Amino acid sequence: MDQVRQAERLKAEILDKVKRYYSLVHAGSGEAFVPGKSRVNYAGRVFDDREMVNLADSALEFWLTYGRYSRQFEKQLAEYLGRRCCLLVNSGSSANLLAFMALTSPLLKERRISRGDEVITVAAGFPTTVAPIIQYGAVPVFIDVDLTTANAAVAQLEPARSAKTKAVMLAHTLGNPFDLQAVRDFCTANGLWLIEDNCDALGSKYAGRLTGTFGDVGTSSFYPPHHLTTGEGGAVYTDNPVLHKILLSMRDWGRDCWCESGRDNTCGCRFSKKHGTLPYGYDHKYVYSHFGYNLKASDLQAAVGCAQLEKLPGFVKRRRENFAFLYTGLRELAEYFILPETLPASEPSWFGFLITLRDGVNFTRNGLVEALERRNVQTRNLFAGNLTRHPCFDGLREGIDYRIAGKLENTDKIMNDSFWIGVYPGMTEAKLTYMAETIKAFIKS
Repeated sequence: MDQVRQAERLKAEILDKVKRYYSLVHAGSGEAFVPGKSRVNYAGRVFDDREMVNLADSALEFWLTYGRYSRQFEKQLAEYLGRRCCLLVNSGSSANLLAFMALTSPLLKERRISRGDEVITVAAGFPTTVAPIIQYGAVPVFIDVDLTTANAAVAQLEPARSAKTKAVMLAHTLGNPFDLQAVRDFCTANGLWLIEDNCDALGSKYAGRLTGTFGDVGTSSFYPPHHLTTGEGGAVYTDNPVLHKILLSMRDWGRDCWCESGRDNTCGCRFSKKHGTLPYGYDHKYVYSHFGYNLKASDLQAAVGCAQLEKLPGFVKRRRENFAFLYTGLRELAEYFILPETLPASEPSWFGFLITLRDGVNFTRNGLVEALERRNVQTRNLFAGNLTRHPCFDGLREGIDYRIAGKLENTDKIMNDSFWIGVYPGMTEAKLTYMAETIKAFIKS
């Protein structure tokens, strides 16, 4: 008993010292912003001593894989989103892989996606929204986007549909919700799955409801630039109990068993069932109902995520404020730029501020971006621009391995003429003002 009390006192002392360490090393450690000299990053970590205390607490427990912090994070994120089921994974890319692969499960019978089936998506986005489709052997069908939202042009959904179409897989570009009403209605009318890539949009709303909750499956990323971070990490979430069963199996090696790490015989019949042509009583922990993966995150990551979740509402508020500040500062340049627009029902939790050059301006995207970078403003293209033009498509056959519905004119426009700058919660008004003034100075010059 004395040993237990000693350990508890020592742990409390350690965690108190972690708080003090944060205060000495990280709190207020940033240098004063000097325009033109200080770097204005597009994103970054925003944290305090709570993340570090949770991380140290988890390290002292030394339960390195899925554990109590993982269970807490999944529960709290599911409650935030209003979803029945949430699974923590090791990245947003893994979340998209898992969400898509779940729809290939034999448990879905005639609705399962098979090789050669088609999935409608866009090329103006991040490649891991598309990669699982191609890697499985399904066929992505690319439609164009609207320039003002950079989201899927919903009028092209019906022309893109064929007898082979099984699903729609779309992301909310830079946190700006796509037309969820139109997309959801299209999927419902045609019996299609909807995978909602919510990696850049956690906290966004459409018609008063959080994005990521309209699809059959939603996904999130917790890489440091995103709305909350676990370092590496992501999540999948659903209200469908069958999909949850499949997602859990595929995340955890494809096994049929649902016991958590370190726990055995949750079902009470570990050695008393018949599975396929395996011998009767074959250990249920080693029965595999899917070809799966190990996509779990560590409890250390989840510990950080639990502290970050507490801050999420404040992060979302700050992103909206920063976006509004930039928009006010740049709207006078509307003759040069197409600035972001939202749908009437949308309340974005912005990931970035997209700027697209209008046709006929006397400068180029690269010219402006290089000028900003020289002045220490970090910029990013809109991810792949047009994914079909990248080397990863070399060797793929259009019309067989992928299909383009109509023309990707706006997608190519974004590839050539768009970039974005940051609005993350760590931005200060001085940095936002500097970015806007630097862009204005370039125009004047």
